Amino acid sequence: MADPVAQKAPYVVDLVPGTYWWCTCGHSKTQPFCDGTHKTLSGFAPIKLELTAASQVYLCGCKHSANKLLCDGSHKRL
Repeated sequence: MADPVAQKAPYVVDLVPGTYWWCTCGHSKTQPFCDGTHKTLSGFAPIKLELTAASQVYLCGCKHSANKLLCDGSHKRL
């Protein structure tokens, strides 16, 4: 299965302290977070994000960032 692009821009989210799972497969219906869809695909596993303070985070939407879950502008080259 080809690497999908969920969105050609970061997801800007305001998060409270806690644990989050970032979707790596691009098929989750709850982007940018994992909904377990990767379990039906091979080679994908979510990436854990733990926050100890409330933060605004720019999560990668294109799934091509070298910073994994954080946007690095890779979507501009797709």
